[in-house]
Amino acid sequence: MLYVMSPPIREAGHNKLLQAALSSGILQLVGTDHCTFNSTQKAFGAYDFRKIPNGVNGIEERMHIIWDSMVETGKITVTDYVRVTSTECAKIFNIYPRKGAILEGSDADIIILNPKRSFAMGARTHHSRSDTSVYEGRKGKGMVEVTISRGRVVWEDGNLNAVPGAGRYVRTPPFGYLFDGLDKSDAVYRASLRAPVRRGEAAAA
Repeated sequence: MLYVMSPPIREAGHNKLLQAALSSGILQLVGTDHCTFNSTQKAFGAYDFRKIPNGVNGIEERMHIIWDSMVETGKITVTDYVRVTSTECAKIFNIYPRKGAILEGSDADIIILNPKRSFAMGARTHHSRSDTSVYEGRKGKGMVEVTISRGRVVWEDGNLNAVPGAGRYVRTPPFGYLFDGLDKSDAVYRASLRAPVRRGEAAAA
């Protein structure tokens, strides 16, 4: 009940398939559907699973888990790590290169990750307002020590330094690069419809 989410938790082995797809490029990025509820809220569905609030934690843990699972094990490079956690995300939302890159004119959104520092995850140490964690007991290497947002340090060694009201709206223009891929796919499909029909003896039979 505490870990009801969509998609649901799968049996052992599915994570390896997802990791292989990410390392081969079949999957382009990793995001989270971060939506935490505490155990009291989850208990709303104790007698009717349809009433269980759907979602678990993930946004705080994502960067650490991807580093430990993919970079630390040699499945992807550091450059790939930046791509699957940042660059591709920005491109999908059509806000690249303002976001997702360290370039002149881009927002100075940067993390500093210590690859040698270990982490241990759990409800007692995370910063979400929940008394549970789907990653309870998960340990690994690769700890984000500093987060910089638009040039300002907002997170440093476990301390949040963000100033309320400092956030800025980021306009997301329509028709990102994914639509280019859809257009190409549609073009291939339409071309197949215009292909001549070959009627042979087999077809007549």
